[in-house]
Amino acid sequence: MAHEPKGREREQRSEERQPEKQRPEERRPEEQRPGVRLAWLLRRWWEEARNASGGTRPTQQALASKVGIDQTTLSRYLNPKHTSTAPPRVVEALHAHLRAPAAELERARELCRAALEENSRQRAVGLEPEPTGGTGTGTGTADGGTADGGTADGGTVDADAPGVTSGDGADGPGAPSRRRSRWTVPALVAAALVLAFVAGTVARDQYAPGPRTPADRAAAGAAAVSGAPAEGALQWPLLLKQEGDLFARGRALQHLLREQDYEVKADGFFTDETQEAVMDFQRRKHLSPDGKVGKHTWPQLVKELGPGAEGHAVLALQELLNNSGQGGTEVSGRFTAATTDDLRFFQRSHGLAPSGRSDMETWLFLLVFQSPPVDAPEYQRSTSPLPSAPA
Repeated sequence: MAHEPKGREREQRSEERQPEKQRPEERRPEEQRPGVRLAWLLRRWWEEARNASGGTRPTQQALASKVGIDQTTLSRYLNPKHTSTAPPRVVEALHAHLRAPAAELERARELCRAALEENSRQRAVGLEPEPTGGTGTGTGTADGGTADGGTADGGTVDADAPGVTSGDGADGPGAPSRRRSRWTVPALVAAALVLAFVAGTVARDQYAPGPRTPADRAAAGAAAVSGAPAEGALQWPLLLKQEGDLFARGRALQHLLREQDYEVKADGFFTDETQEAVMDFQRRKHLSPDGKVGKHTWPQLVKELGPGAEGHAVLALQELLNNSGQGGTEVSGRFTAATTDDLRFFQRSHGLAPSGRSDMETWLFLLVFQSPPVDAPEYQRSTSPLPSAPA
């Protein structure tokens, strides 16, 4: 009869057979997008913060306050189920406050740049970043205790986060083939759209007639300066009276109207009050007073801003920056150094000259490239009044 190993020997053999456990952000890196890997890295910094500081890790609410962003935004940055788009200054602030390893800062910066570039490319072809990870729901909290899908400090618990189990068996038999099939069709569609766009651009440049005389070229330049986009270029968004929240674009419009001394409420709703202010402004600028804000009215409302500027126009700029996909821009009405950094990053990400000033082209890109609204800004969720421009 074969010798039956004792209990301790069985445990040792079992441990020897188990492969070394990998960190979540190190699993199949070739299959993970930069934003997902960045989210895993930032989350690990937060979860290991207690070891670095020798005490307890900060709650997400306290950490968000130190970094200068709202808790909902921070929770998205630390959520591996979503593509993290944390801007460089937020990544660097998290690295400093959480006392993360110095050697990992440059890696985080590279993932941050790659994630935001990928996000910009997806928007250029009309695609939205897809959430990643399993679909199961966790019941544990990151800071201890129990909650139904939430954390003790207000963050969200992810099915793929360390210490949380998924009920869908995402890593079971057949999971790799399901993942491949889920990505195959969107990848083919994206490739076809890119090829069609490139082919159309080449054909247009090859056969479209350009300005043939100096007068023609001067007329084309004048059209660009006046704010009227050329054929095939980005178009100014059209806002008009309607029910429902117009979110960042609506609030930006109302702040710009307030800059022109109109007493309208900057809540994002295009009401009779906003329409009347728009019509009066159009009459003052000798435009057709139809109450619609489009390609003729926007260029008259926006103005070039730079460091040191203050007022309602700065609030409009910061509203748009805060909802442009990079997140974390403080809406204060003061054009600070942080506002300059965020604006330069936006300009670089969209192929604009990184001047750090809001020229006409930058306003156009900010109004066009707006993220789908996730929620109202932090200051609108509280009982405090809307921020007002400095006196």
